[in-house]
Amino acid sequence: MSARDRIKETNPAFYERYSMLEDTDEFWEFIIRPLRQSIRVNTLKAPLDVVVERLKEEFELEPVPWVREGFFINVDNLAKVPEHSLGLIFGQEASSMIPPVVLGPKPGELVLDMAAAPGSKTGQMAQYMENRGCIIANDPKISRANVLIANLNRMGVLNTRVSVKDGVYFARFENRFDRILLDAPCSSVGMIRKKWRFLREWRMKEVVRYMNIQKRLIMAAYRALKPGGTLVYSTCTIDPIENEEVVDYLLRKTDARLEAIKLPVKTSEPVLEWEGRTYSEELRKALRIHPNDNDTEAFFIAKIVKPEGGA
Repeated sequence: MSARDRIKETNPAFYERYSMLEDTDEFWEFIIRPLRQSIRVNTLKAPLDVVVERLKEEFELEPVPWVREGFFINVDNLAKVPEHSLGLIFGQEASSMIPPVVLGPKPGELVLDMAAAPGSKTGQMAQYMENRGCIIANDPKISRANVLIANLNRMGVLNTRVSVKDGVYFARFENRFDRILLDAPCSSVGMIRKKWRFLREWRMKEVVRYMNIQKRLIMAAYRALKPGGTLVYSTCTIDPIENEEVVDYLLRKTDARLEAIKLPVKTSEPVLEWEGRTYSEELRKALRIHPNDNDTEAFFIAKIVKPEGGA
């Protein structure tokens, strides 16, 4: 049975919706193809070249083109690798390493990670900040926050405080944060490669529910951002109403602007018209990544700036 037929059989509504977005055999094959294992070397604990040299004694490494510390690795079970248990490396999907790179946090800054669990991106940001400054890593669920804390401890992250709040809570800290990452909760279409249940359980009403949550969170994040600061909005899904629709909503409601993202990553065309809606041409500056573009999870990333003097 072809990938296209498997998806049709498993969830016909899913197939009908996303065949309007892209309908190549390659796209459907990569939607369900197992993911390549990738890792990020944690330079908070050891120099990059030392860890890479050690891993090469046992494994084949292929650099992730858009992240200096990222590598694809030929291992079936990362839990059996001692460097993983020691926090020298962290299993992180290659495309999920893009948002912290785009955000570019610096040592000494105040950074908000609004939906932080399980913590791979928080650890990556702490790495770029050399454990200086402060990250507020938030998750609304205590069970997920506990996983976040355990992972940050394993990675040797020292500049982060964990909070358990609805992300909208941070709107009260107006113009406070230098940089904010909103890796928003989403329908996780890009993660079907990891968990088949995301395809089996996909429903349109859930996509709409997530869109409404995402709009609340992005407005709160923008309010908490300093004038001149940077907000990165990202999801691991391909649905236009969770991506272009949400960023377009922010652009229409505020003075936010987008900045182009320059990374060596293949992308798909942004969606500027969908179901009768027309979105801002500014969305051409965002990255829409389908699974077949780079053999990774799907991702969407937008780099948003608040003008000096903005509110």
